[in-house]
Parts: sequence; C-alpha cells; structure tokens
Amino acid sequence: MLVISIQSQVVHGHVGNSAAAYAMQAEGVNVAAVPTTLLSNHPRYPTLRGRVLETELVADLLKGVEERDLVDEAAVLVTGYLGSPGNAAAVADFVERALIRNSRLVYLCDPVIGDDGRVYVADGILDVVRHRLLPAANLTTPNQFELELLSGLTIADTQGLRAACAALAGEGRIDVVATGCALTDTPDGQVETILCADGQLSRFATPRLPIRPYGTGDLLTGLIAAHLAKGKAMEAAVRLAVETIFAVLVRTQEAGTAEMRLVPLPSVGRKS
Repeated sequence: MLVISIQSQVVHGHVGNSAAAYAMQAEGVNVAAVPTTLLSNHPRYPTLRGRVLETELVADLLKGVEERDLVDEAAVLVTGYLGSPGNAAAVADFVERALIRNSRLVYLCDPVIGDDGRVYVADGILDVVRHRLLPAANLTTPNQFELELLSGLTIADTQGLRAACAALAGEGRIDVVATGCALTDTPDGQVETILCADGQLSRFATPRLPIRPYGTGDLLTGLIAAHLAKGKAMEAAVRLAVETIFAVLVRTQEAGTAEMRLVPLPSVGRKS
C-alpha cells in the first residue's frame, strides 16, 4: 500500500506532508512524500524561514518518483499546497502522466486555496486547480469557502451544497468531501464534514471546539487517502478520518497547544 503525497513540508508543526505523512504511516501505509515547500513553520506565525521550492526541483523529484516505478505501485495520489504557479503546472503534468500510466490510481485533490473568506495562494494557482487538477480528480476535499469559490455558488443549506458539488463535477464525476461546514440545519455548536457522492450526502458532525490549529484539513486528507489505500469504502474512510481528527483536536485542546498533538495517532478503527 503506497500513497504519493505532493504538498508542503515544515520543520515545526503539522501542516501539509508534515501532518499527512506521519498519519498515513501510523495507519500502516507507505508514503512517497514530495515537498513543494520547505518552511520553518506555518506562514501565519510572526516569522517564517525557508521558501517555496523551485519548479525545476519539484519536477525533478517527480521524475524520480516515476523512475522508481512508484506510480505503478501507488494506490492513491494526493496533491495539496502547491506553492507557486510553476509548481502547480509541473504537478498537473505529473498527475496527467500518472493517471495514464496507472489506471487504477485514485487521485485525491485537496484544493488548498484559502479559508475564512480569503485566498492565500499565489495568482495562477487557482486556475491550474480549477482547469487541470479538479477535472482529473476522483475525490476532492475543499473547505466550505473553497467549494464556494470553485463552484461559483454560495452554500447555505444542503440544496446549495449539492448544487456546488454538481457544478464542481461539470460533465464528469467527482466525489466531494466538504469540510468545516456550517449549514442552516447543522446542529448548534457543531461543525460538519459532508461527503457528496452521486448526489447523496453523508454527514459527519462533531462538536465545534474553541481552537483552530493549523493543518486539520491536511491531516483529514491524509487519513482519507490512507483508508482508501487500505481498501476502505469512501464513506467509511471519511468517517474514520473525521473521528481521528476529533480525537486529535480534543487532545490538543486539553494540552493547550497551538499545534495539533498528533503523536501518537489516536487508534480509531484500528488495532493499537
């Protein structure tokens, strides 16, 4: 079982592959982690060191993934934070080659674009995500803001969510896991992760905790990828991922830390 995971990497904290890779390995899945950035910490800290990696380097690493025949071995391919328009294009080229080479590969696109009503990625990345990555994906994991941005629709209720997911799919088919949802019928004090597959919704509500550590979306995507790689059905993969995320958040709140308390990964749905 192998997941190829292309996203950011940090020295301190748990975002991008620094959240997802460990979680996937803890679930018993091998990971080929390809960085698009190498940063000291999440950009929302007062200081930041490191940089977005050069497109030539990212493309070279992806070429190495192909040369080691990892595309043939992989069950799931994940893309997340891309860093620059050049990296986005290089990753899109790789995704297209990988899906041709391995027709069984499940492509999970986490469209890391923004949150809280603002876009925080460089100009040009959104276009690559919208026009190249999403049309190739089997599954995508946007937060509610990203789903509204990509679909061009405002989401207030389940009807709006279905319409946004349908707009995202266009003429094709893509399952959507919408995160951080607060709809008109979401119970008070809760937040939902909602799977939309074939127009049917599976809703997973958890209490809304008074903390917002970085990287929860990256961790959720990594856990879903791990469960899919192990052969779990989509709904079960999302449910297990949500349960693990909530257990991590409860532990983080109890510890009073800014970063997720990820280690050891809670043993939800697996033998400890």
